Amino acid sequence: MKLKKNKIILSLIILLTIFCFAISAFCAGTASIDEQIEQLKSIIGSSSYSAFQSRMILNTAQDLLESGISFEDTKNIIENSLEESFDAYSVKEVFDIILETQQEGLPAEPLINKVNEGFAKNVNKSVIISVISTKAENLKKANEILIEALKEGLEIDGEEEIVAILADSLENDVPDESLSWLVKTGTAEGKSIMEISEISEELSYLSLLATDSGLSSEEVSLLFQKAIENSTNIEEICENIQTSLEIQISTAKIVPGGTVKPSAISDGETQSASSAGSSTEIGGTPTQEAGVAPSETSSGLEPSASSTEESSSPPEN
Repeated sequence: MKLKKNKIILSLIILLTIFCFAISAFCAGTASIDEQIEQLKSIIGSSSYSAFQSRMILNTAQDLLESGISFEDTKNIIENSLEESFDAYSVKEVFDIILETQQEGLPAEPLINKVNEGFAKNVNKSVIISVISTKAENLKKANEILIEALKEGLEIDGEEEIVAILADSLENDVPDESLSWLVKTGTAEGKSIMEISEISEELSYLSLLATDSGLSSEEVSLLFQKAIENSTNIEEICENIQTSLEIQISTAKIVPGGTVKPSAISDGETQSASSAGSSTEIGGTPTQEAGVAPSETSSGLEPSASSTEESSSPPEN
């Protein structure tokens, strides 16, 4: 009887210890954010920002930390922004885009990676903000595609990973409808995230190849649409798209002025497309000679053409 009583007392002591530890950890976590804000305040103190501007950045930084963004990521963005002489409002705009994405339950890491990529290549603030804004919109579109699939009763594991993969494909100009079809069909066929990811990357490559061959975004969308209409098998559709592209590339003609004019996809008419030597744009891919597949996916970050900003080379994807 005495032994049983001792066990009960010991159990109560253990529970009380665990409870106290949990309370202590919670308080420590709260204090930790306060300490982190003090560190950030010290970093910003060396800048030329006004007291109002410093508070503005620190308030948003606190929101980032409380939403789950790591202290290291937050601190790095502030330090790099100061090093690159970003004005306070540009820093806040970067933070706001990341914060909104995080609060909507979307993966913010792709945005942070793009920001760090821009800093590494000395890309100016306007380009970085433009690129992560586009990336955030693609994440939202990708999430909508996933939600539509879930509404139809499809069960998908690794939702955040799928959203990031689809967003990358959207960045490479794969049509929304094609990605929606891929998620629904791939999931219905019991394909894994890895398989859907590989197919999405294949579609990205084919889309980049289509753009490189001189096809407009409308022609690329039509090409993908016709391939989907002519088959229900994912692998066969990818093969059909590639075959159609090979036909377009083989019949493409270079007209005076360097314009690529591939044969029409649907009705035999010839439609003009982009210049084979066009320059790189945000969210685009450096163009190459018609018929040569790009070696990498698009970076999404390109240098600014502004003469008032320092020149920079585009980060790689």
